[in-house]
Amino acid sequence: MAVPAKVSASPQLPPRGEVLGISLALCDYDEAVDWIEAMVRTRTPGYATAAAVHLVMLAAEDPGVRTAVQGASLVLPDGQPLVWALRALGRGMIRSRVYGPDLMLACCQRAAVSGTRMYLYGGRSEAALVTLALELRTRYPGIQIVGASSPPHVGGAPGAPYRELSEEEERRTVEEINGSGAEIVWVGTGQPHQELWMARMRSQLAAPMLVGVGAAFDFHAGLVAQAPAWMGRHGLEWAFRLAREPRRLWRRYLRCNPRFIYAVARELAARERGRR
Repeated sequence: MAVPAKVSASPQLPPRGEVLGISLALCDYDEAVDWIEAMVRTRTPGYATAAAVHLVMLAAEDPGVRTAVQGASLVLPDGQPLVWALRALGRGMIRSRVYGPDLMLACCQRAAVSGTRMYLYGGRSEAALVTLALELRTRYPGIQIVGASSPPHVGGAPGAPYRELSEEEERRTVEEINGSGAEIVWVGTGQPHQELWMARMRSQLAAPMLVGVGAAFDFHAGLVAQAPAWMGRHGLEWAFRLAREPRRLWRRYLRCNPRFIYAVARELAARERGRR
């Protein structure tokens, strides 16, 4: 197993608060980047993910997803509704969400100075990864992107769901990532695929940190438009994405959003009853 050797004590985790059984980090971007850098510096193996409402609800329903998410070293509240839920349930104060795509850029900015080596795993195609790597190198001169690969899609069609890797494909992927000398592996294969992949691959990869950032690859490569910042602050990013990709996303939002609201409301009601 290619687990990175620790050289000092593990970095202290930020405080956390629970929403629907998932412990979410109560931190800002700088604190999240500091923690990731400390994990790399101390060679402490771990994985992190920026969780949307969709992932939290899948974890509530699917034991495999729940195990993968709960096994993460750090789960960041990517969606503004999760921040509101943390506050409403009294699970801790947090200034803002930690949006996966912005977290990736913040880490890249630091890495361009520190020299942290990065690998890109995911994306719509190998060509899309080339575009992404070029964009990041242009935006952050000096950044070290030491490798990239896009896992195979069902039917071989870019943008289609990812298919499971064969044992041989998985072995080659491990060899390629480990051979690159990467210290952070950015995983952009969407939720919950990326969380299941990180949980399964963690023990085989030498990079100290694996970080799942969902659609960040598509956004930063310029393949998919991001919602305006004001929509994200008001919890409306889902509406923007749904309008752009209705055929792919309507089932997710129609199913998960109402269930999330109901589940949080039920927890709030139980909390109020307990105070009486």
